[in-house]
Amino acid sequence: MQESMTTTSFSIEGYRITANLGVVRGITVRSRSIFGTIGASIQTLFGGDVTLFSELCDKTRADASDMMLHHAEERGANAVIGSRYDATEVMGGVSEVLCYGTAATVVRETA
Repeated sequence: MQESMTTTSFSIEGYRITANLGVVRGITVRSRSIFGTIGASIQTLFGGDVTLFSELCDKTRADASDMMLHHAEERGANAVIGSRYDATEVMGGVSEVLCYGTAATVVRETA
């Protein structure tokens, strides 16, 4: 599935939804390593972007999104609409990231 066929809106411009295939999701649970935590703590002393955590969060969201797209493809979808992220701290230093949306089949509208 092309990433351009995933949207936070409930339609894709130029396409018509032909089937709603239900909610799909990708979930990942990550913990920070002791080395990453120490490195990030040092970065906070200088202020600004804490790149070690930014990179971890970005990779975690990307993994959850990839899992959601795979789940959608398994259902026969060629698009995901209404895509969202949610994150929860499961326990100290352990976070869950959920990416979810509605799997759909769409066709290009003809002029």
